[in-house]
Amino acid sequence: MRLLHTSDWHVGRSFHGADTLEALEDALGALAGIVREREVDVVLVAGDVFDSAMPAGRHVEALSRALAAIRDAGAEIVLSSGNHDSPARLGANAAFARAGGLHLSTAALDPASWRIELADEHGPVHVFAVPYLEPVALRAALPEAGIATQADAMRWAMDAVRASLADVPARSVVLAHCFAAGVVDDAVRADEAERLDDAPRDITAGGLDVVPASVFDGVDYAALGHLHSRQELSPSVRYSGAPLHYSFRERSPERGAWLVELGAEGLASAEWASLPVPRTLTTVEGELASLLADASLDGTEDDWLRVRLTDRVRPLDAMRRLQERWPHAAEVTWIGGGTAPVRQLRERLARRSESEVVDDFLAHVRAGAAASEAEAALVRELLERAAAEESAR
Repeated sequence: MRLLHTSDWHVGRSFHGADTLEALEDALGALAGIVREREVDVVLVAGDVFDSAMPAGRHVEALSRALAAIRDAGAEIVLSSGNHDSPARLGANAAFARAGGLHLSTAALDPASWRIELADEHGPVHVFAVPYLEPVALRAALPEAGIATQADAMRWAMDAVRASLADVPARSVVLAHCFAAGVVDDAVRADEAERLDDAPRDITAGGLDVVPASVFDGVDYAALGHLHSRQELSPSVRYSGAPLHYSFRERSPERGAWLVELGAEGLASAEWASLPVPRTLTTVEGELASLLADASLDGTEDDWLRVRLTDRVRPLDAMRRLQERWPHAAEVTWIGGGTAPVRQLRERLARRSESEVVDDFLAHVRAGAAASEAEAALVRELLERAAAEESAR
């Protein structure tokens, strides 16, 4: 069986205010081309199909066109909801869609609904499409399960997957939408921390919530979504990333999907299938006048441009002047002469979670007394509840 692992389509998302729908439709059309050329059997979409819980009509229509093109190319589709999706809206008419080869999985509290039974010449393949699991919602519905974090939620889900496989053995694939990493005692290792620039800032409301990659032991392949650049945690645990660049923090220049082959004994191979990149991301740093005259930057005029200005005095009308040369200049930051302390401060502030901001504020107004353990737990719970309510809208 040949699978194409993709995720994080984010239909409806903009790039610094610029509409991306046309470029995304081109990328998803290229996915359909890969399906046809490589004779793909199943396309996996691991969450964040839409960028909003309430997508606009034209975004729903664009998704419908993309899914129809993939089906016309010959593949079935397995699609799970992510934290940006509304499970109720995305999962509407799931029973009818399944008859047409589109399998929608959005019911977080119903593990039995995650299993899609497929088969090839070697026998059955069970695809478990795990929707995004909100720990607050699971904790309320399943108080006896002891779910406090995303890692707990994924352990609960994978226990259900392994129990299903024990009852009905088959080659197996899991879709999951979470932040997974190779960790020791659930703490991010230094080498894993280097990947955080690529992570969405809404990984969790209460701080970084890491799912150990070992949670996915026992299945032949784990197709992950949530990070927007491709990542290989192990041969059988991978992120495909998004089909477009949606942020300058996405350091991986390539876009694409994993082409996964299942043989008679399980995972046989996984290779990268590239998608066209409509506009390159470029970051430049220097004084405004020097950048505008820099001949070494010839050829970048059509790129998405991020500019870090090092002028000692903040230049006036910098964006307009930059866009005269780079029409797609999207972000300008003045870093006050490029001094290391200023740059380091900006980087530190950009990495703080919401709970850390609250903790810093409390320490500031209480003469250095940060949040107590009980207060920190309450803040995390309230932030998670607010995130859950937002995602359910």
